[in-house]
Amino acid sequence: MEINGTGILDTFAEAFPVWVSRVIITAATEEWAYTAAVEATGFATSKIACPCEAGIERSLSPEETPDGRPGWSILICAEKKNMRANVAARISQCILPAPTASAFDGLPDAAFRFHTRMHYFGDTYEERCMVGGRSCWKIPVMEGDYVGEERFGTVKGIAGGNFLIMGRDRQSALAGAEAAIEKITGMSGVITSFAGGIVGSGSKVGCKNYRFPLPASTSHRWCPTLKDRISDSLVPDGVGSVYEIVLNGVDECSIKKAMKTGIQAAAETGTVMQIGASNFDGKLGQYRFCLHELFR
Repeated sequence: MEINGTGILDTFAEAFPVWVSRVIITAATEEWAYTAAVEATGFATSKIACPCEAGIERSLSPEETPDGRPGWSILICAEKKNMRANVAARISQCILPAPTASAFDGLPDAAFRFHTRMHYFGDTYEERCMVGGRSCWKIPVMEGDYVGEERFGTVKGIAGGNFLIMGRDRQSALAGAEAAIEKITGMSGVITSFAGGIVGSGSKVGCKNYRFPLPASTSHRWCPTLKDRISDSLVPDGVGSVYEIVLNGVDECSIKKAMKTGIQAAAETGTVMQIGASNFDGKLGQYRFCLHELFR
């Protein structure tokens, strides 16, 4: 299968279940809301070593937010038992201190909800209030009052949807990856948690060449510089650089749509030789996103 001369490999991306919470961040200006969103999604690229996976989902108009201010939505992904701690930590340490910022629940209809206990920061000076029909807390802070929700929902989602973009060199492969991210950015229901949405160092589960255990190590079969040194290389002939786009989402439909959009955009650059996907022979997760099926 080809798109604009770019070969689409007959393979699949392997993903696994995760729990997802959506936090709506608002502020006096879109810029301050975005600044708080960036801080709240820091150090959250991969569950391999980060406390959670998180990313900015999309911008929100004043008509879409509880308090009628500009905002951004973020998705925070983790195991169910760790969701409260992760959401509470990022709101309390990254959103509450940000000038004029507030945090609201982006999944108010979720069956499972938890309390972040944010109001305790008020040291008994906090007061209940209503914002857009939602029960919130008003907490005295130095700039005036922080106003936001402390109850948040979480739903079952998916982590690890992905595709690989291959070029003859870094410049050509990266151009394709950047085009893919440009189209995916802002799509509802998905995030790309790595820096700029692009992964330059994909990983595999565990390691095999050291006596001590590691949770992950370099995805050696997709390293172009190892192609002539190993017997199980997956790098096609002529490919000198590979980038990965990794997606987390609220459901299969959102991830499939984002994958198709990104693959199409990368192929249309004319700089990409092949597009594939990363999987672990079905040993990591229960979800399989077959590349060819995305376009049928």
